[in-house]
Amino acid sequence: MTKRYGLLIDLERCTGCRTCTVACKVEHGIEVGSGIRVETVGGAHPDTPAGKYPNLTMHYEPIPCMHCAQPPCRAACSGGAIHQRDDGVVLIDEGKCNGCKECLAACPYGALFYDDDRKVVRKCDLCCERVDEGFEPFCALCCPEGAIYFGDLKDWESAVSRLVSQKGVYTLKPERKTGPSVHYSPPMARRKV
Repeated sequence: MTKRYGLLIDLERCTGCRTCTVACKVEHGIEVGSGIRVETVGGAHPDTPAGKYPNLTMHYEPIPCMHCAQPPCRAACSGGAIHQRDDGVVLIDEGKCNGCKECLAACPYGALFYDDDRKVVRKCDLCCERVDEGFEPFCALCCPEGAIYFGDLKDWESAVSRLVSQKGVYTLKPERKTGPSVHYSPPMARRKV
């Protein structure tokens, strides 16, 4: 790979507004929360803070496809519909998808969904058509807080690469060893100094 496209999501800046989910809906004609979803992280139950007043904490995690270096969805795809481009973007060829849903079960991030209308599995494609034309993914472009950074992780001069190299940046479920290309910068309260 000469390039490896990825995202850095700054959770300090993310307000949970879900504009990224709406942008994905507009760009791809899918249900809100299908291509990218936003989870509330805090208390023991979804959408509840941790702690007791006045020391409450919660933050939001936008979760798109991780465009893994070792995508488990591709390995599980019995129809050979899932492939990876040279720049790391993982795509589904809907013409080859047999709707078996094995990839849904294989994805540890819950980033794929079954489209009942089309009878195929779909997911975030990192807006690869926009990227190929030199634009950012629509979620990054539309984020009102500027919390989503996009770029080439192999280009040490790119903002996303510089941010990913900082201390405390993490990926989801590192124990799964999938090599996600989506990284997170934690809220200030959780940052390691």
